[in-house]
Amino acid sequence: QVRATRHNLVILDWGLPDLATIGSLPFLQTACPDLAVIVLSGRPEARLEALAAGADDFVSKFDPPARLLAAIQAIDTKISGVDHLII
Repeated sequence: QVRATRHNLVILDWGLPDLATIGSLPFLQTACPDLAVIVLSGRPEARLEALAAGADDFVSKFDPPARLLAAIQAIDTKISGVDHLII
């Protein structure tokens, strides 16, 4: 699906049942080398694991919504080279 849709960004829930999360990041990076991945998790301690596995950013489900928006904006700026304002 990721290849077919050609999105620039995926927000991956690190705790999805039946998903080999660590294995899915290398697969996504191989299938779509330009794809950015933000990992979202209810386990803040998973941050280092997610980043080591290749995530571009990590957001805890306990972070304020503005933290997720900031992560998306940072990826958008990185991809486009233009700083867009997200409201």
